[in-house]
Amino acid sequence: MTETVDFKKGDDLRAPRGDFRLLDVPPTRYLMIDGDGDPNTSSRYADALATLYPVGYALKFASKDELGRNYVVPPLEGLWWADDMTTFTTARDKSRWRWTMMLLVPRWVPDGMITNVVQRVRDRKAPPRIDELRWDTLAEGRVVQTLHVGPFDDEGPVLARMHDEFMPGHGLRPRGRHHEIYLGDPRRVAPERMRTVLRQPVEPV
Repeated sequence: MTETVDFKKGDDLRAPRGDFRLLDVPPTRYLMIDGDGDPNTSSRYADALATLYPVGYALKFASKDELGRNYVVPPLEGLWWADDMTTFTTARDKSRWRWTMMLLVPRWVPDGMITNVVQRVRDRKAPPRIDELRWDTLAEGRVVQTLHVGPFDDEGPVLARMHDEFMPGHGLRPRGRHHEIYLGDPRRVAPERMRTVLRQPVEPV
């Protein structure tokens, strides 16, 4: 049997709790759905997850059956942004957030397989936002990241340290969108046990 790949064990997801790590992330393809608003109350957010996961699992089984390459469905990821970054670090005004929720697509999966899988999922039982799902490559390059353990609402002080202390102290500034990688399923893991990689692309000042 071929090895089952678990992307959560990759080096690019290693992050020190309570400290920050700089690394270079290669371009990566994702299934993506865009939205806005508070993820705790937005039906569009819930519908995005209800669309991404069926396609993600169908793609995993297609890779196993048709390509002979098995893998664990990757963790949910999200890009988050707003006109004012303090809505993440201090104000935490979720109503002003915009987001792209994502599932990684393995590099060996061809685009044609994604197209076929999406159509099969649509034909079987179309998830609510299947027509808005897309796949694209995210090229982040140099990033700083850390591991946050606990509720999402407790991320603010960690992000403030990242942006106000670590980045200026290393001659860096943010570039691109705030990126979160959820090492547990947010729909099933208790908030106090959530493990989240907080990632921010950076560039020299």
